[in-house]
Amino acid sequence: MEGRQDYDVLVIGGGSGGLACAKEAAQLGKKVAVVDYVEPSPRGTRWGLGGTCVNVGCIPKKLMHQAALLGDMIRDAPHYGWEVPQQVPHDWRKMAEAVQNHVKSLNWGHRVQLQDRKVKYFNIKASFVNEHMVCGVTKGGKETLLSAEHIVIATGGRPRYPTNIEGALEYGITSDDIFWLKESPGKTLVVGASYVALECAGFLTGLGLDTTVMIRSIPLRGFDQQMSSLVTEHMASHGTQFLRGCTPSRVKKLPDGQLQVTWKDLASGREDMGTFDTVLWAIGRVPETRSLNLEKAGVNTNPNSHKILVDAQEATSVPHIYAIGDAAEGRPELTPTAIMAGRLLAQRLCGQSSDLMDYDNVPTTVFTPLEYGCVGLSEEEAVARHGEEHVEVYHAYYKPLEFTVAERDSSQCYIKMVCLREPPQLVLGLHFLGPNAGEVTQGFALGIKCGASYTQVMRTVGIHPTCAEEVAKLRIAKRSGLDPTVTGC
Repeated sequence: MEGRQDYDVLVIGGGSGGLACAKEAAQLGKKVAVVDYVEPSPRGTRWGLGGTCVNVGCIPKKLMHQAALLGDMIRDAPHYGWEVPQQVPHDWRKMAEAVQNHVKSLNWGHRVQLQDRKVKYFNIKASFVNEHMVCGVTKGGKETLLSAEHIVIATGGRPRYPTNIEGALEYGITSDDIFWLKESPGKTLVVGASYVALECAGFLTGLGLDTTVMIRSIPLRGFDQQMSSLVTEHMASHGTQFLRGCTPSRVKKLPDGQLQVTWKDLASGREDMGTFDTVLWAIGRVPETRSLNLEKAGVNTNPNSHKILVDAQEATSVPHIYAIGDAAEGRPELTPTAIMAGRLLAQRLCGQSSDLMDYDNVPTTVFTPLEYGCVGLSEEEAVARHGEEHVEVYHAYYKPLEFTVAERDSSQCYIKMVCLREPPQLVLGLHFLGPNAGEVTQGFALGIKCGASYTQVMRTVGIHPTCAEEVAKLRIAKRSGLDPTVTGC
């Protein structure tokens, strides 16, 4: 074993939250180290520094979503006078290579930033020895002991594989693999109803692949269910197939290399079967905490979720050990919240600030073919919290101007604003389904964070002609029963 090394702050995990925390602490004068190690996926996929978002999450996902949207635009082009061949093929290999090259440039950028900030980077798999020390093991088995005054756990999570389905692990892939495939996945079965499942199914369909989503119960659990229904309705009307109320029981590889999947219809109890080129599991994620030997440091976890229990300061059951991001219990599994929590934690550790991370009114967007952006409470949550008689919902079905000439179907383009009924009608939640939902929701998120009321939103002048202006024109309350379809320009 090499000798021990001492740091002010040791961060375990080189993803969004960990890197943000490490860079901030180093900039504020602390001696900082980051340890990061990516265990290859069961399929053997591996990647560099930067965590899920950069390598196998938000970044490659958004780029492949963009590739699919371009396909839609090519279909719109003739309506706008562009003479485009009827059949425009898509080259998966070319797209994948371009996306992967961009990701590799981001890996390199993270390495350079750590060097510039004088953060020591170790590519080792860490586990606790005691409450101030970790042992890191390299790929080759060499051990290093590192000790620190403060330790931040930011190990994130990995996709969950089903444990009771024959052939699931041997023949299935997850979001850890889909973005690094050299060849097209071909006809794909996506199992799961999470946003990861729907986003992947959406861009695969958009790229012209035969795609089926198998859902056991409800899509987008935890999101507003009216919006979730519209998201899947749009996907179904644009070519994605859905098997609802079904669970897979077996995956078998056929002599021709195809995968034969057997599933059960939960309502009828009937078994059915289909063949696919790829089976993608998107049934949730598990935190990367079990290999950390947390018990040696006295860090408590939730026995069911295996997530680390933390307080408002992000501190664990051991005061100088912290956890941020997806590995922490009760936190949204989102890159920007991990980044902000990491930065604020570093500032507190350095005595620069006492500000805590505020996890209320965090905006997010599901990048399905028709994007769904939301901030604040769903309609169900608002009613549960305040009672139906105290909640007013303003809504509208609208048609994006770009859809008119292209004769695109806009029947799922919908906005609703959930407010308190009592004047000035505080905005509790905003839900936007339509093009560029992330861009729209980001702007309104500031207003909602600042306590905007319905009255203030109605006094906001819209930018014409945009989809976002429809938010500032929401006049029809759901309880009125009036038709919420927008007419005129």
